[in-house]
This record gives sequence, C-alpha cells and structure tokens, in this order.
Amino acid sequence: MVERRSPKPDVEGSNPSGRDLYNKKIKDLKMDKALSAIKLYFKGVRSEWGKINWPERRQVFVETLFVVVIVFVFTIMVYFLDVVFKWALSFIPHR
Repeated sequence: MVERRSPKPDVEGSNPSGRDLYNKKIKDLKMDKALSAIKLYFKGVRSEWGKINWPERRQVFVETLFVVVIVFVFTIMVYFLDVVFKWALSFIPHR
C-alpha cells in the first residue's frame, strides 16, 4: 500500500510529521512566552531592588542587641517561674 501525502505542507494527512511540526511550534511559542515572563519578572525585581531603603549598620546592630537582651530577659523570667512552680507543686503529696 502506498502512503498518500497532501501537496500542501500545512494540511495534515496521513503523515504524522505535520502534526509533530505543529506541536513543536506550539511548544516553542510556549517556551518563548515562559522565558519572556521570567525575564520580565527579574527586570521587575532588579527595579524594585534599587528602591529598598537599607538601614545603617549601627541601627541593625542596636536592634539586634535589643532583641537578644529581650530574649535573655524572658528566658530568665521563664526559668524563675519554673523554679517557683516546682517549689509550689512540691507541697502536693504524691500517691
């Protein structure tokens, strides 16, 4: 049996290569669109990066020190509450 092909390359016939070519073009268009979207995203990131108002080194140091001191104070408070509750619960008789 002889395979028959359409004389027009855009017309799909029994030859699957036309469909494959069409699918490849669609995939290429989707890839181009995705790459364009990624490029646009990073251009926006670059633009916004320049608008950031970074704090000075001294301000970062002082605020970090403040956080560390607060955490230390709360840790000591929780420790003393634990000691007080342990002492208070020691008066409850065990079975």
